[in-house]
Amino acid sequence: DVQLQASGGGLVQAGGSLRLSCVASGFTFDDRAIGWFRQAPGKEREGVSTIVTSDGDTYYLDSVKGRFTISSDNAKNTVYLQMNNLKPEDTAVYYCAGGFGPPLRGSLIPGQYYWWGQGTQVTVSS
Repeated sequence: DVQLQASGGGLVQAGGSLRLSCVASGFTFDDRAIGWFRQAPGKEREGVSTIVTSDGDTYYLDSVKGRFTISSDNAKNTVYLQMNNLKPEDTAVYYCAGGFGPPLRGSLIPGQYYWWGQGTQVTVSS
């Protein structure tokens, strides 16, 4: 069975940094898309960033470009999201999700991902 475990969230002040990790099991990284999504209370879930594990192709939500970096360690079946210069509007539960790489390349649409993990809370204070 596919399992995705997200971790690394916490409480930080604006301008601070966090590194999120997503560890996958039952899910090879040969040619997969792994995405990070977030959802704040009362708001729709939105795609933050995605990576295609076969070639490292990455995509970002415009509001996080230059601040967030997604990367993968395929040998460890792990994807990271380094978040720098965090802002209060980044506060949300962050989820990682996965799917087959080719059809999901560049996709930040939550409904297009097949497997989801439990989220990790990120809170940024002003």
